[in-house]
Amino acid sequence: MPHRLLDAYDLQLRAESELLHADRTGRHGPLWFAVFAGGYGFVTYADLAGADVALVTGYVDAAIAHFAAREDVTRIEWKTRSHDVAPGLHETLIARDFVPEDPESIMIGEAALLAKNVTVPDCVEIRQVRSDAEIFAMERMQGEIFGDPAWKERAEATVASIAGGADTELWIALVDGRVVSAGRLEPVADTDFAGLWGGATVPEWRGRGIYRALTAQRARSALERGKKYLNSDSTEFSRPILERAGLVKVSTTTPYVRVADGA
Repeated sequence: MPHRLLDAYDLQLRAESELLHADRTGRHGPLWFAVFAGGYGFVTYADLAGADVALVTGYVDAAIAHFAAREDVTRIEWKTRSHDVAPGLHETLIARDFVPEDPESIMIGEAALLAKNVTVPDCVEIRQVRSDAEIFAMERMQGEIFGDPAWKERAEATVASIAGGADTELWIALVDGRVVSAGRLEPVADTDFAGLWGGATVPEWRGRGIYRALTAQRARSALERGKKYLNSDSTEFSRPILERAGLVKVSTTTPYVRVADGA
C-alpha cells in the first residue's frame, strides 16, 4: 500500500498543487516558484528525473536569482523529498547557504480511517472558526508554538483568502473562549486528497485527545467533500498520532531554508 499511496502523492500533490494561496511567480524547467504570506519564497517541482549534478546546480542558482529580484522575499525554502533522484542537491544547497530544517514524515491514509469518535474533556468545544478575530487567535497560537514571527501577516493573508472564497476549513478547539488547538483542512481541487495542515496544541492541553478529535472532524468533512485520502507533513510529535489513526509514512520531506539576498 505505501507504494500506491506514494504514487498518488507524486502524481496528484506535487508542483502546482502545492501552491494554494500563494503568489505564483514563475517557472524554470521543472521548477515552480511562489511567494507565500510573510515574504516566504518557495521552490518545488514534480521531480528532477534525468538531471545530473551540473543541471541540479543550475536549477538551484536559477531559483536564487529568481527570488533575488523580489524585494518582498525574506526567506527561500527549497522543499526536498527523500525518495527523489536529485544528484548533488544536498551539497549544492549547503554550498549556497541553504540550511536544512528538521525532516518531516509524509503521511497519507484513507479519510475513513480517521473519521472516528474521539472523547475530549467536557470543557473543550471543537468547531470551525466563525470570525476574523478567531482566525487571528488561531494564527497567533500557532505562531507562538512554531516560533513564527510572521504569524500576523499569515493571519491577514488567511482572512483575505477566506473572504475571497478559498476552499479552506479552519478548525479550532476552545476552552473558556481561548484557542488551545487548531488545524486546517485544505481540499485539493481535481484530486482525491485533502491536506491536514497547521495542527498545533498548547502544551498544557496536550495528551487529552484534542488533536485527534480535530483530525477526526476534518476527516469527516473531507469525506463529505468526496475526498478519499488525507495527507500531512508531520513532525515527530504528530506522526505517532496519525499512525495510530491509520495513516502511513510513505517518505520524508526536508525544507532547506536560505535568507534571501538583501533581507
